[in-house]
Amino acid sequence: MFNYNLVIIGTGIRTVGQLTTESIAWMKKAEKLYYVVGDPIGEEVIKELNPKGAQTLTDLYGEGKDRIDTYNEMIATIMKSVREGHMTVGAFYGHPGVFAYPSHESVRIAKEEGYKAVMLPGISAEDCLFADLGVDPAKSGCQSYEATDFLANSRIIDNSSQVILWQIGVLGDWTFKKTAYDTSAMPLLVEKLCTYYPPEHLVTIYEASIFIGFDPIVKKVPIYQLPYSALNSASTLYIPPCRETVPDPRYVFRMKMPVAK
Repeated sequence: MFNYNLVIIGTGIRTVGQLTTESIAWMKKAEKLYYVVGDPIGEEVIKELNPKGAQTLTDLYGEGKDRIDTYNEMIATIMKSVREGHMTVGAFYGHPGVFAYPSHESVRIAKEEGYKAVMLPGISAEDCLFADLGVDPAKSGCQSYEATDFLANSRIIDNSSQVILWQIGVLGDWTFKKTAYDTSAMPLLVEKLCTYYPPEHLVTIYEASIFIGFDPIVKKVPIYQLPYSALNSASTLYIPPCRETVPDPRYVFRMKMPVAK
């Protein structure tokens, strides 16, 4: 089992309760355990699992510093440990493969250099969203975009489907902030969304709970109020469909599938 040079694991959104047995085993085994988590309780849990090898990467963030620079420093730190021959584990909050460039890139580089590396799944904000909001991605489908990517590129929304826009609280801001991000581009997002939805269409601002016993943040607002809504770096936007799905009779009949009435 323990024959990897690098293992990337996810701590879940709520470290206490969402860590898998497999991830715990790897963190205990690691000679070097680098971690990025969003709460002090989760950090203490990780330190207890590996008191000698645990080291935070959060200190690499800096006020006003481009996030990509921090991510590259994280990769460099992890790969230095691997190249020095240490059994290395990188622990990232949530799912390590979801909005986590350093984890993917570390695994890619390690494999490219001939090391044995693996990524293990974790519970993501999306998993929490489906549970907390009581929505099923299979019902009417589900599209998912990073908010800045959606605004900056020629993305297309099917408004008969559910839509999730990630990192809406850092829209258009590529730097790290300890407090409020510059979301001056929010009116542009509203403008683009209103090409698909009526301005009064209700959407949900969502933030998963990181502590046991605390409720998630769930706030419904019309699209036009988004520029005036309280957002932070953990905010996610859930948009329900605004119209019914339209069956395609060319394929429905060929599948011999009854059309819903």
